[in-house]
Amino acid sequence: MELWIPITIGAAFCQNLRTAMQKHLKGQLGTTGATFVRFGYGVPFAIAYLAVLHLVFGYALPRPTLTLLVAGALGGLAQILATFLLIHLFSYRNFAVGTAYSKTEPIQAALFGFLVLGEQITLTAGVCILIGITGVIVISLARVPLTAAAIRSSLVGRPALIGLASAAFFGASAVAYRTASLSLEGTGVPMQAAYALVFATLFQTIVMAVWMAAREPDQLRASLTAWRAAVWVGASGVAGSIGWFTAMTLQNVAYVRALAQVELVFTFLASWLVFKEVIVRSEIFGCILIVAAVVGVVLLR
Repeated sequence: MELWIPITIGAAFCQNLRTAMQKHLKGQLGTTGATFVRFGYGVPFAIAYLAVLHLVFGYALPRPTLTLLVAGALGGLAQILATFLLIHLFSYRNFAVGTAYSKTEPIQAALFGFLVLGEQITLTAGVCILIGITGVIVISLARVPLTAAAIRSSLVGRPALIGLASAAFFGASAVAYRTASLSLEGTGVPMQAAYALVFATLFQTIVMAVWMAAREPDQLRASLTAWRAAVWVGASGVAGSIGWFTAMTLQNVAYVRALAQVELVFTFLASWLVFKEVIVRSEIFGCILIVAAVVGVVLLR
């Protein structure tokens, strides 16, 4: 099995765990605070991971490049916006369906990957990605009456547009991070990914802290007060990010993000077991389509 596959699956699990905890914190902190803890409390863990690679495993520290600085900053800003929109989306739909709206990311990541890096995907992989998107649409329509007005509202209403925008920013950030990591070539994939991760996470923390101090100081104070729960968001978030950065250094972004749709399976389990939400048959069918698409990308690409 290619290394990027288990790394991506592990990252998807950690991301789902982090998102579940962020949803819980949103009730205490609000959207901005729940977004901030993802980055602010992740910085120490990212730095610790980098230190272990350097001091224990002997990976040399790379020299920062202009590409790292520009792409890392752009990726960081895009991820902040994507995370903010995704958390805000929880206000409109339940946990499972809210996350599903953002799962159009693979096709958008494929587009950004082609435009920025010239990466191409096979026809088979493209079909599998579209099957996965179909699964997302099925899920998004699962809890609305199947009338023309309801379908139109579900597809182009505010929740759908927020989800699509979140997916676009996530796709753009993934391509930017791959660009940043590849610019450090020569220091080993783990170190490339870790160095880019530390830069991006530190940049995000500074940007959000400055913004919150100026515009939403109460949210910043609340984020610091809730450190006992927030530290776990940071830890799980960085664990997932380590996987994403490493996998995207090894493989085409579109394939990584397509495989990452397996997160939706974890989302349904979290919705059912943790949040006690009822899952309907259409959502299960949509999940099956997504799993089929993931398997297709892995085996047939």
